[in-house]
Amino acid sequence: MSNTTCEPQSLDFSSLKDKMQIASLVIYSLALVMGVLGNGLVIFITGFRMKKSVNTVWFFNLAIADIVFIFFLFLARALGFWWNMNPVLCKIKGVFIFLTLYASVYLLMVISIDRCISVWYPVWAQNHRTPRLASFVALGVWILAAVLCSPVMYCRQAKVNSTDKNSSGCSNSYGEFEAVKSSAMVISRFIFAFVIPFSVILLCYGAILLKLRRTQLSLSKKPYTVITAVIVPFFVLWFPYYVFLFIEMNYGTQCNMKIVLYIGFPLVSCLAFINSCLNPIFYVFMGENFRETLRRSLFSAFENAFTEDVR
Repeated sequence: MSNTTCEPQSLDFSSLKDKMQIASLVIYSLALVMGVLGNGLVIFITGFRMKKSVNTVWFFNLAIADIVFIFFLFLARALGFWWNMNPVLCKIKGVFIFLTLYASVYLLMVISIDRCISVWYPVWAQNHRTPRLASFVALGVWILAAVLCSPVMYCRQAKVNSTDKNSSGCSNSYGEFEAVKSSAMVISRFIFAFVIPFSVILLCYGAILLKLRRTQLSLSKKPYTVITAVIVPFFVLWFPYYVFLFIEMNYGTQCNMKIVLYIGFPLVSCLAFINSCLNPIFYVFMGENFRETLRRSLFSAFENAFTEDVR
């Protein structure tokens, strides 16, 4: 039978945790640069260089969600779990992280639905699939994300560090029946931020593959490559994070599990973080129109930079 407590002399958990946080911070820093550059390019191209279309609406909103998510998650990791913060800033940080998390995964889901409709009902899509409608749908996604992250706004609180009374941290406080409410939050996040969007994405791209095979619309392997590149990373990069959330929820007090959590949690958090950095590659850079616009935009930027003013 596993011990429910850990002897401080047996393992230096504090040292191990600090080392893993430093290692994850290095990965976070590299991912931050990649994510800001990638999503920043998407925002620039779709917002200022391309004609407004349904796809540019999706990708512009997705890039906004990802870049804000990356920034606030990196900020939380860089400053650590314990840092001086008033209650308002504590709530703002938590709300922005979960708002953009939900917005990002549901925008990915909406993109999958849109592509499925375009393949199965091309005539309807041609007549009704407009940038205006896409803008309303994107607004609806942000509203839904705000609703889903509202418990964070209520529960997120600044707390005084038990080892340093001069510093305060930011964590969830559930009041009475905290263990039950905490478990409910983890389960609901797993359902609404992973199970539902991933299931819809899987069904949509499964339907697209079925349609392509039935009608032989494409003899190329590219559609299958793109679909695989969308589904596999979403599952591989997010599922381990929720596995560790459930491990922490059920076995977080056991000594042997503390080692697993201290080593594994920073790593799986990095994977989830990297997903937002890879979205521009999987969803945008694969598009011919985007690549051509990017090439022309960069060419124009260099051309303007090196052109002499002869006036």
